[in-house]
Amino acid sequence: MTKKLLKNIGELVTCSENKKNDDLGIINNAALIIENNIIKDFGKQDKLLNQIEIENYEIIDVNAKPVLPGFIDSHTHFIFSGYRDDEFNQRLRGKSYEEIMESGGGIVNTVKSTRKASFSKLKKLGNQRLNDMIQNGVTTVEGKSGYGLNLKTEIKQLKVMNQLNKEQSMDIITTFMGAHATPKQFSSTDNYTNYLITEMLPKVANKNLATFNDVFCDKGAFSIIQSKKIMKAAKNLGLDLKIHADEIKNTGAAELAAEMGAVSAEHLLKVSDKGIEKLINNNVKPVLLPITAFSLKEKYAPARKMIDMGLKPAVATDFNPGSCFSESIPLLLSLATLYMNMTPEEAIRGITINAAQALGKEAEIGSIEKGKKADLVILSAPSYTHLTYHIAHNSVKTVIKNGEFILNKN
Repeated sequence: MTKKLLKNIGELVTCSENKKNDDLGIINNAALIIENNIIKDFGKQDKLLNQIEIENYEIIDVNAKPVLPGFIDSHTHFIFSGYRDDEFNQRLRGKSYEEIMESGGGIVNTVKSTRKASFSKLKKLGNQRLNDMIQNGVTTVEGKSGYGLNLKTEIKQLKVMNQLNKEQSMDIITTFMGAHATPKQFSSTDNYTNYLITEMLPKVANKNLATFNDVFCDKGAFSIIQSKKIMKAAKNLGLDLKIHADEIKNTGAAELAAEMGAVSAEHLLKVSDKGIEKLINNNVKPVLLPITAFSLKEKYAPARKMIDMGLKPAVATDFNPGSCFSESIPLLLSLATLYMNMTPEEAIRGITINAAQALGKEAEIGSIEKGKKADLVILSAPSYTHLTYHIAHNSVKTVIKNGEFILNKN
């Protein structure tokens, strides 16, 4: 049995589920015990040390630094080949993302490269990106397919993620997103929707390659009617539901998420008050993506309004090659606080316990509680407040995953 004792913790930032959204449940001068890769106990150091035989433990002195739950990036598209820096430069010169999509760019450009890429190439690229995420303190990531738009490549993307989940230290939650765009070989989105429902979804579900199904419900993507058909088919096959909702225009996608019992609704830049109320009443977790709004020069999602109305949003990077080529947790936290008017505490809960809830994993990860996985981040900074105060600076020093050290910077 492996036993570890983390002592001299300056701030133990528990992010407990039963706290309010602006309360991190901080314990000062704390210690924490890990046994068999889970959190066995924690609390005030003096009290905890009196209850154990310290010689039975591997002792890690944290030197008065903060300890937090491992960060959770609950919305990414990290398995792809091909970059779209040319489109980024077009946007810098005044072209909108919508105009680029209408002129044949956007998602379909990544599809070409991803279809050509071998399994081994995608795996190598994915592994490099996961290592970069670990540097940012991420211990669990959600990854979406959606750069194949045909059965062969979508399954290739999902298989790469499943293989990386077995080999990498990080946990990877897979999402099938065949409904990301309509490929050029289909004459209409209706025809592609039927192909998704009859050919792709049953095979993905049968191979047990994904936990979730996602659909891009928005102007220029999939309509409410098409999205509902896809979501219903996915639900009947046992997949949990996510939805890209109300990013480009308000289409009522948040209301659809509520109606269909989605676990999360994501983006939500243009969500209505009615949509927010529906999310609240149906326990749908909002996942907000401020780096995407920043990259696209769009208005940010109304996080403050959502919180004031009763929602507890997750925040995530949306790492992808087009609208958000960034895996930066420091930038994410800076934008969430400076431009979405979240408090530092709300933003940190957004990448811990709220993010776990957006993945249906709150019983295992997202907070420091007895019996949960020992997924932890130790900062180099004197307080958790530096995560937002030191703008866009990476304060992560050490990352522990399942009780094992996977990153320890000098």
